[in-house]
Amino acid sequence: MSPTTAAQSLWLAALPDIRYPAPGAERAFDVLVLGGGITGLTAALLLKRSGARVGVVEADRIGTGATGNNTAKVTALQSTMLSRIRRTRGADVAAAYAEHSRAAVEMVAQLAAEHDIACDLRRRAAYTVAAEESELRTVEQEADAARRAGLPVTLTDDVDLPFAVAGAVGLADQVEFHPVKYAYGLAAAIDGDGCRVFEGTRALSVEEDRPICVQTTHGLLTGEQVVVATHFPVWDRGLYFARMEATRAYCVAARVRGEPSRGMSITAGSPSWSFRSAGDLLIVCGQDHPTGARGVDGQRYSALEDFARRHWDVEEITHRWSAQDALPYDHTPMIGTYTPLSSHMFVAAGYSKWGLSGGTMGAMLLAERIAGGRAATEVFSPHRISPRGLPTLARLNAKVAVDLVGDRLAPSGVTSATEIPPGEAGVVRSGTDRVGVYRDEAGGLHGVSMRCTHLGCLVRFNGAERSWDCPCHGSRFAIDGTVLEGPAVDPLPRRDPPAGAADLP
Repeated sequence: MSPTTAAQSLWLAALPDIRYPAPGAERAFDVLVLGGGITGLTAALLLKRSGARVGVVEADRIGTGATGNNTAKVTALQSTMLSRIRRTRGADVAAAYAEHSRAAVEMVAQLAAEHDIACDLRRRAAYTVAAEESELRTVEQEADAARRAGLPVTLTDDVDLPFAVAGAVGLADQVEFHPVKYAYGLAAAIDGDGCRVFEGTRALSVEEDRPICVQTTHGLLTGEQVVVATHFPVWDRGLYFARMEATRAYCVAARVRGEPSRGMSITAGSPSWSFRSAGDLLIVCGQDHPTGARGVDGQRYSALEDFARRHWDVEEITHRWSAQDALPYDHTPMIGTYTPLSSHMFVAAGYSKWGLSGGTMGAMLLAERIAGGRAATEVFSPHRISPRGLPTLARLNAKVAVDLVGDRLAPSGVTSATEIPPGEAGVVRSGTDRVGVYRDEAGGLHGVSMRCTHLGCLVRFNGAERSWDCPCHGSRFAIDGTVLEGPAVDPLPRRDPPAGAADLP
């Protein structure tokens, strides 16, 4: 695969030939679930099993968001999550997180078996690895936190990797699978018997009446209850954008000579490297950065490829893809009512890069609560205050202020769209406005307003993915302005690319 080949997730390379229509006559449901990823689909299926009529609303196709762009590990051992949660929120919260994560792993295996979902599910050991001696203390702390939280972890230096490690903490019997095949299996189990799955339908606005009214790109839908499972929560009334940091990470799949590493491993240091296999392919992920960071280009993928070639005998790089994650300021998911005043609108988000287990956890807790059970969602309440996380919260919002003001004072970059080479983008001034201009490989120009439709920050070009990314709260847009990631719900307005313009002073 050449450096110019478009990115393509291994999991999305061959979508099933199954389409779910936009809403038709059926528009009123007991529960509306917004989002057709693992959180929304799992919640919908569990609610259907409890007797609810459920409608799932997906803006694109099932599983094409974060669910189809990850490493596809489902594990309760998640890098150094438990030691971080223990430091920030205490031992009881870490234990609750471990307990629900472990239950989520088993729920994935259970649903796949019960609904006969052919998703290449296998049990694997998960490891957090000290690649160097300097990382060993961090691994030992995670092992201690995991044991205290009730996970049967072990310390070892025998890890299925082609390079020496200083040590690792491992957890047996975790799960790897094909997340998109799993998502379509869940969707098939949901659709029917009064429940519906809708694709190509974006939720635009909500009114919390009874029933709750959700305006979509295909008209009005109603639900007695609503679950917002859009990865990054849409709409601002819950202020989630101010309490989570959006980050991006990258993956490559490689065909290697010999057997690829079969364990699910992630290194504890920085930069972090994550590994697993899929059939005869090796998957390597990493190269994280805050969404909207400056200077992002194809070197993110090149670094992963170089790392793979240093340690494995790589025949071919077959796939490249990337994903976005929402990191709460206190490392814990946000699961519960959408606002403190909401009684029938719920949210699950903020999985800190572990969305397949976290999304299943959130779905289980919300489904139990909506069905009238006593789900222990208080510990994950979106409206909590975590004093030890407040410095991180202050840092995140200070960064937003700097980005909001600083980008408006910076020069526009190029004086004319004629300066932009094929496959690249630039910022050109048009009157008092700034226009983001991308030139495609055929020479065509694509111009958009640079003001993010969420809160007005100026977007930046991501050269690795050819997208316009907002550095403030993580919204992302295609070169034609189409929304790729929330919290924005409206596209960037298109602009005629200026032929030439003076640079800003």
